[in-house]
Amino acid sequence: MNLLNDAREKTEEIIDAMHAPFIGEKRKPRTYRQKARKDYLAVAKQKKPGYKKIRKAIGKQLRYLNRNLQTIEKRVKASLLQLLTKRMYRNLLVVQELYRQQLWMHETRSHKIADRIVSISQPHVRPIVRGKAKSKVEFGAKISVSLVNGFSFVDRISWDNYNESGDLKSQIEGYRNRFWFYPESVHADQIYRTRKNRRYCKENGIRLSGPPLGRPKKVTEANASELKHDRRIHRQDEIDRIAIEGKFGQGKRRFTLDRIMAKLAKTSEATIVISFIVMNLEKILSALLYFLLSYCRMCRIPLRVYAAGGRNRHWDMQIAA
Repeated sequence: MNLLNDAREKTEEIIDAMHAPFIGEKRKPRTYRQKARKDYLAVAKQKKPGYKKIRKAIGKQLRYLNRNLQTIEKRVKASLLQLLTKRMYRNLLVVQELYRQQLWMHETRSHKIADRIVSISQPHVRPIVRGKAKSKVEFGAKISVSLVNGFSFVDRISWDNYNESGDLKSQIEGYRNRFWFYPESVHADQIYRTRKNRRYCKENGIRLSGPPLGRPKKVTEANASELKHDRRIHRQDEIDRIAIEGKFGQGKRRFTLDRIMAKLAKTSEATIVISFIVMNLEKILSALLYFLLSYCRMCRIPLRVYAAGGRNRHWDMQIAA
C-alpha cells in the first residue's frame, strides 16, 4: 500500500509536468489526489488494520494509479514525453512495472512474484528472506567473499537471492588464477558442503572443512584415537572460519558496509568493493607496522611517537630487547 501511494504521487508529479505548458489554455486532467491521499491515510494511520481493510485500500490505490497511467499514456501519444526530466522518465518506467506486479498479486491473492520491486528509487533491490530473529527479511546486495591470509577478495555481488553454495567452485578457481595453485584446505559454512562441492574438492586434492556426510561412525577401541583426531581437526576448522565472519563485522562497524548510501546499483557495488579494498590496505599497513616494530626491537632503535591533540605533545618510546 505504501509503494502504491508513492507511485501514485510520482504519476501526479509527471502529470503536472506534462500539463505545465498548457496552464490557462486547457483544463487539467483529474487525478483525485486529495481523495486518494485521504483513503490512504484512513488505513495507514490505524495501528493494526485487518487483512480486508488493507486489501480494499490496495485496490483503491491500484485504481487511482491506473487512472493516472492512462492519462499519462494519452499525453505520451500527444508527443509530450519530452517535457519530462530523466528522473521522471525513469520513475515512469518503474511505476509501470510496479503497477503490473501489484495488480497481478492483487488479482491472484499472492505475495510473491519474480523480480519484485520494493523501492521506486532503487528498483534493483530485492527482498532476501533470511529468517533471522532480528530481521526476517533483508534488503541489499548479496556478496560472496573469500579470505586468504587476512586479505579479502570479493568474488560475486548480486542483488538477487541465490544459493551461495554454487560459488565455491568459481571461488576456488579464482584462487588458482591468482596464486597459480589450488588451496590445501577450504573452510566454508555448512551450506557449501554439498555433494557436488565435496566431489569437486576431492578431485582437486582439496580438504573441505566439516564432518563427512552420513551417519557418524560408532566409537570403538580401534578407531577412538582416529575419531578424536578428526573431531579436533573439525573444531580447528570452525575456529579458523571465524575470521571471515569477523571480516564482515569489521566492515560493518568501521567501514560503513552496513550503511551503503549510494542509490544506483553500480555505485553501490563500487562502494562495497572500495570498503574491502580499504580493509586490505589496513591489513598491509598493520603488517608494515609490525615489521617496523620488530626490526627496531631487534636493533634496539629508539622511536619517537607523535600524537595529535589540542596541543602538540610527544612521548619517547624505547623499544626494549
